Amino acid sequence: MSEAVNSDFILLGKIVRPHGLDGTLRVQSYADSPESFGQAGRVVLKKGHSPPRECRVRFAGPHKNVLLLRLEGIHGIEEAEAWRGAEIYIRKDALRAENDDEYFWHELIGLQVFLDTGAPVGTLTDILPTRGSDVYIVRSGDREILIPAVREVVREIDLVRKRLIIKEMEGLLDLNEV
Repeated sequence: MSEAVNSDFILLGKIVRPHGLDGTLRVQSYADSPESFGQAGRVVLKKGHSPPRECRVRFAGPHKNVLLLRLEGIHGIEEAEAWRGAEIYIRKDALRAENDDEYFWHELIGLQVFLDTGAPVGTLTDILPTRGSDVYIVRSGDREILIPAVREVVREIDLVRKRLIIKEMEGLLDLNEV
């Protein structure tokens, strides 16, 4: 990745192929909502060793199982085809949570996890999306623990101190070992 696409950016999707003749792109979105692209206002395209290209978002909307994206400066199928396979990034600071208790995955991964008794559990290393609620994957050495991301278990998320506090529940740390 080049210096223009660094830790200030987050990967939000990948261009699958052109859609139609006008430069519209079919995108595999990694975001929960197409509004993430519109809220950002601008995206950065990165393909291979080519320099990144910043573009203004003109339209982002769902279409079947993909996202359709129109970007300023990409006109016609030939220009769209040139970006096939490119990754799409947005600035992290362009993302906005709708509620105070909403967090983005990039904010949570890396947090230290503790029981509400103060005992350390491990580090949140990944998140599994499920239909009901996400599942946090917490690693401690060779041990991997699955923690449901529900209010009954997650007591506090402190981004400033980089801590996630979970309720000690009988069997939670033993039964969910992988």
